Amino acid sequence: MNEAPEVVISAGRSEAHYWRDLWRYRELLGFLAWRDVKVRYKQAVLGASWALIQPLVQTLLLTFVFGTLAKMPNGSVPYPLLVLAGILPWQLFSSAFSGAGGSLVSNSNLISKVYFPRLIVPLSALAVALVDMSVPLVLTIPCAAFYGIFPTWRLAVLPVFIVGALLIALGAGLWITALTVKYRDFRFISPFILQIGIFVTPVGYRTDNLPHWRAILSLNPLTGMIQGFRWCILGGNTEISAIGLAISSIVGIVLVATGLWYFRHTERRFADII
Repeated sequence: MNEAPEVVISAGRSEAHYWRDLWRYRELLGFLAWRDVKVRYKQAVLGASWALIQPLVQTLLLTFVFGTLAKMPNGSVPYPLLVLAGILPWQLFSSAFSGAGGSLVSNSNLISKVYFPRLIVPLSALAVALVDMSVPLVLTIPCAAFYGIFPTWRLAVLPVFIVGALLIALGAGLWITALTVKYRDFRFISPFILQIGIFVTPVGYRTDNLPHWRAILSLNPLTGMIQGFRWCILGGNTEISAIGLAISSIVGIVLVATGLWYFRHTERRFADII
């Protein structure tokens, strides 16, 4: 008489194959990203125009505050163009950070019923940020040409800084979204961070004209990304600090690494407490 084969279910298999599962569920990642993009613009009266209106309004306000009232130096770059080049990475970060930060709670029904690597949810939120940023980015190039600043070879380096800004947003978003699952008060912290962040981040002013503050400002990982955007888009009219970029990159790497660590540490309890 043949005995039935014994099946042993052991713990830790999902942990060992987590990153492999992340690749296996890449179609779910694409579906969630496409869903978020459609939901964002499907019933909007102005559609994708909102992705252009927001940075234009912010450019006008920051130009007035820092350029007109504060009289911040702009070097040889027209101040609206200087601000617009800084708005692009900030909008990319703020949209990705907000989307990733609230992604788990907004998808609680899916998380509590189906297994998949939970990291897919905040990753899918980055797609909307890319769409939002692509519209003003395409229009920034002709705006720069209008002021006599034409694209150079530096524009080919721009994807590096786009990826850097997304990774920083992901690292910060993983902290917020994991904490929001357990402590719902953190959903109110994200808007507060963005409200004060636009002023402590050099979006409306240059850092190369503030040598005494450059090291301190570089502790904000977005500072290096904003310098990189301006360096790529504005050509030789702005310079990028190698030391400042290194400091911002190190802080950004630490933020991403710790965000991933905390997210993975708390992920197994998401379905129980969400």
